[in-house]
Amino acid sequence: MQKTSLKSVYVHVPFCKSICSYCDFCKNFYDEKIVNKYLDALKKEIKDNYKKEEVKTIYIGGGTPSSLSFENLSYLFEIIKRINLSNDYEFTFECNYWDITDKLLTFLKRNGVNRLSIGIQTFHKKHEKTLNRKINKKEMIRCVNLAKKYFQNINVDLMYAISGESIFDLKQDLNILKKLNVSHVSTYSLIIEKHTNLALLNVREIDDDTQAKMYKLIIKKLLKCGYTHYEISNFSKPGYESRHNLTYWNNEEYYGFGAGASGFLSGIRYDNTKSIFNYIKGKTKVYHETISNDNLIKDEIMLGLRKIKGINKQRFKRKFNFDVKKVFDLEIFLKNGLLKEDQKNVFIPEKYLFVSNEIILKVLETYHLE
Repeated sequence: MQKTSLKSVYVHVPFCKSICSYCDFCKNFYDEKIVNKYLDALKKEIKDNYKKEEVKTIYIGGGTPSSLSFENLSYLFEIIKRINLSNDYEFTFECNYWDITDKLLTFLKRNGVNRLSIGIQTFHKKHEKTLNRKINKKEMIRCVNLAKKYFQNINVDLMYAISGESIFDLKQDLNILKKLNVSHVSTYSLIIEKHTNLALLNVREIDDDTQAKMYKLIIKKLLKCGYTHYEISNFSKPGYESRHNLTYWNNEEYYGFGAGASGFLSGIRYDNTKSIFNYIKGKTKVYHETISNDNLIKDEIMLGLRKIKGINKQRFKRKFNFDVKKVFDLEIFLKNGLLKEDQKNVFIPEKYLFVSNEIILKVLETYHLE
């Protein structure tokens, strides 16, 4: 197997001023004293584990990194500066729209951030109670436009299939995105995860047929707006694909720092504790597993088929010394149209992207290494 030299760093900031009803990520209500102790622990984790490699991407996510005070943020970026960035780097910072100010944008730019990811979800105020998020369409538009004055590379998160949402509602959201003309859009259907407030309130997901129609509408509208559909849930203007997330989908290695973060280094996948208090005490990792070659090959398929271009056949052979069509029984999927191929790639055709998870699971079942 060919070892990749690409490395990325994910840093988790698990603090929020309010908790969205659908969120199942590691998070805690903002508390200045706890944040300071958490950042001390983060500094120690990075110092103890980071091997000084030059990295190409950093992603600060959460939680809500923009909920931190400027004093907290200054400390956070002081810690991040320990990481060696390549000249051609991508540095993403997640923020909620209501935290966006000239002061924050100036601070982020001065500290090397060159990509923003803004949580919008929807412009419809009627979903405010369901999502437990502040929704103010006028302010959302103003804040995204303000961010565009400082950053060229901006992602906006769009949620669909929200309980009570109609196709018309979604069309309106997409029309606003068209006018905002940001460089990247990430789309997510609302999934009711266990232990979230929505699950406790017994909220039900929208039926699959409606979700499928919404997904197809998103693809159609965003392609018309000049976006490239490059991953199941992600769309970008040419040249603005998320390089950090492509590290995951290309099954390459990355650091994960912070409570709730995951990483993949030297063939080992690991998860950090989701308990902020255990993390502060130094009880960092709760799981690590050396990935067998079999599982690494399966991960390559599971992650790679999320990309619209799919699995690059030559890259797969260089990486594993096997022909992907001999390791998996792909011919049956190619014959029935669930997969397609061209000279370079094997991929899921657009009309089956909505059921891609089912197709990927079926492909994985055919794995055999002779």
